Amino acid sequence: MKAIRYHSYGDSRVLALEETDRPTAGPGQVVVKVAGTSFNLLDAAIRVGIMQEAMPIDFPHTPGVDVSGTIAETGEGVTGWSTGDPVIAFLPPTAPGAAAEYVAVPADLLAAAPATVPLPDAAALPTVGLTARQALFDHLDLKPGQRLLINGAGGAVGGYAIQLAKRAGAHVTATASPRSLDRVKAAGADRIVDYTAEPVVKTLAGEHFDAVLQLVRDTPEETAALADLAADGGAFTSTTIPGPQTARIRVEHVYVANDPARLADLVALVDAGELRIDVAERLPLADLPSVHDRAVEGRLLGKTVLTP
Repeated sequence: MKAIRYHSYGDSRVLALEETDRPTAGPGQVVVKVAGTSFNLLDAAIRVGIMQEAMPIDFPHTPGVDVSGTIAETGEGVTGWSTGDPVIAFLPPTAPGAAAEYVAVPADLLAAAPATVPLPDAAALPTVGLTARQALFDHLDLKPGQRLLINGAGGAVGGYAIQLAKRAGAHVTATASPRSLDRVKAAGADRIVDYTAEPVVKTLAGEHFDAVLQLVRDTPEETAALADLAADGGAFTSTTIPGPQTARIRVEHVYVANDPARLADLVALVDAGELRIDVAERLPLADLPSVHDRAVEGRLLGKTVLTP
């Protein structure tokens, strides 16, 4: 089979499309014929080696933590899943990933794929959808009627966060650049702040929010200033730079956890028409090195799906 692999840490030039053996299903595993995978910044962080202590990998390594596809083989002890079932999953980051024609997946990580979107596009849901859900409800404990500020809402996590927050009855203020304005508006933000016009904390000076979600890799000082926009007794969480330690508000940090039950909940929302999967770009797997480059340069807009 064909797979994107790298044999050492490095820049995007280490990524190569190679021929390798198709995986087999071990006990408790299935083999998925990949319909789509999607790029996440975590893939690039692992590739350059900055995550090697927390997430050590074996070489050669195939990236891609998101997968959508159909089950091609089931291993010993697998129940509830059959060959031909359309599925999605958030894969363990250190395991061989889905930037390939086939990937072995622990069966207990699977969720049924949404039936209302093309199967390749479903790969745009697992990692960022779970991140948004966990940030809002596990960390910020968002409630109906609360005022939420999402800083950096133009990306994939931001798009899901806006939709989920609005569905929960929150009032959403989202910051975005002009290039992502239409996506943020389509996601349902009540108010959009252009962070390129002036600093967000200046635009929102004097305002306070029940919950603040930081999705931008700002400096610690900028992140602390953003946290100051949380009301007394409010909450702040970040997917990037940890927030300041203060007794005035609750401060947490988001490390996305694999949760197939909650992933299935997100799929149900998609199929009910209450959550939209937004794919900015669809590319062949061979284009993955250029996607890594564009992401590092800040030129990747929204979610990119790659197909074998």
